[in-house]
Amino acid sequence: MAEMHRLQANIKKLGDVASFLGVKVSEEFESLEVTGLSSSSNRVKNGELFIALPGEKHHGARFAQDAKDSGAIAILTDSEGLNLASKSLGNFPILVVENPRSRIGYLADWFHNSPSRALFLAGITGTNGKTTTSYLLKQIWEFAGVKAGLIGTIGIEIGEERFGASHTTPEADQLHYILSIMQERKVSAAAIEVSSHALSLNRVDGAYFSAAAFTNLTQDHLDFHGDMENYYQAKKKLFDSARSEVSFINIDDSYGVRLAEEISMPSKTISRSNNKASWYYQDIKVTPKGYRVDVRGTGGILISGELNLIGEHNLDNALLAMAIAFESGVDPLVIGNSLSTLKPAPGRLERIDCGQNFLALVDYAHTPDAVEKVLASLRANTNSKLIAILGCGGNRDKSKRPLMGKALLSGSDIAIFTSDNPRDEDPEQILKEMTGSLKPSAPSAVISDRQSAIKYGVERAEAGDILVILGKGHETGQEIMGVIHAFSDQEVLQKCIEARL
Repeated sequence: MAEMHRLQANIKKLGDVASFLGVKVSEEFESLEVTGLSSSSNRVKNGELFIALPGEKHHGARFAQDAKDSGAIAILTDSEGLNLASKSLGNFPILVVENPRSRIGYLADWFHNSPSRALFLAGITGTNGKTTTSYLLKQIWEFAGVKAGLIGTIGIEIGEERFGASHTTPEADQLHYILSIMQERKVSAAAIEVSSHALSLNRVDGAYFSAAAFTNLTQDHLDFHGDMENYYQAKKKLFDSARSEVSFINIDDSYGVRLAEEISMPSKTISRSNNKASWYYQDIKVTPKGYRVDVRGTGGILISGELNLIGEHNLDNALLAMAIAFESGVDPLVIGNSLSTLKPAPGRLERIDCGQNFLALVDYAHTPDAVEKVLASLRANTNSKLIAILGCGGNRDKSKRPLMGKALLSGSDIAIFTSDNPRDEDPEQILKEMTGSLKPSAPSAVISDRQSAIKYGVERAEAGDILVILGKGHETGQEIMGVIHAFSDQEVLQKCIEARL
């Protein structure tokens, strides 16, 4: 990946930063020049303000000396952080505010001169479909000749530049920095995946969205949110007129119906078949490659085209992308012409074609609803066997494991239970919780080793079958006991198929 950096740094005086935060700094430090913000001691560069936040395991102030050694010019933290940092730093500028996490986004927005308002920024939230919707939207923009950006699970894209990402939604200091680079690179429109964690942890504070979109809400992340109501309320935070200009809401989802009723900001609705929605499909015809569609949108406009994507859920993702693209100013005819060129996001029903006589796919589905919908869509595309491989991640929501296992077994002809990222848990215990009272019988199987499970699936695929590996999608590693081992479903699947040909 290329290194991400601005061509010209923003510079603010430390005294001005302190004034913005409503705190004081010693007169001797007021004229120090701050060249950037960083909430990670590993990323701090010379002249930057290190933001030391309380974390799950350690307070960031424990790494204040490392940040100083890397060139940090000052520290922003809370009173606990002050106590931790001041012992070792001596006469060093430390700005103290309560709950610094709640201030970072607004500070970063001010520091970078409000970059989110300089482009059409679309924020997409929901349990499933965020990545694909944003990926399709960027492609439509590019087809229309718009220089576009993308921030999400599969990484960060600024025009044709590609960068890695550690979170679906970056920390607030990084987010506004990325947006400022987009502004500098003359990006006109960008799509960002907005996770529920990001909304709960203030990562998108200070950003202003030209469009806020809701895909759906199904069980996930309850280890973090506790219950579905808290999960919903976290998502709802995006749909506030102080934060977003207009919303696009999928009302085929029950939580979408509720959201559309509860918010007061301007909103447009989307639906696969409800002609009372602002955007809906007037006609859908299945084709060998996907669908031929006619879409009705705002003001009765008609968009027609060939959508070469598999899976009914992709009809929802594409409709949302079309609606947002139109809102951003793309001509309906251009949108229609773009449909046949759209490709799925990496690891989203991604085809692995080695010349075999069966369809092999890799998908990121890792919630009960996503597994159920993907398998149902694939079932409709074959009269032969559907073979599915799935595991559940460790150190995550345990309550969804039996539900995912049930969806796997009921939705496929051959269900292969395996490991995902076991992290700090015992893979065998995860599989026991996933299978529960289920009784998978041969040729279905429980195979803990993921590579062996994929090999087993390939060996049982025959002409006309569909083989799909679920759960990890675009990921290129498998985390086991704190160590990330190189592992790509795509590469392993390709090698297993080639070994059989």
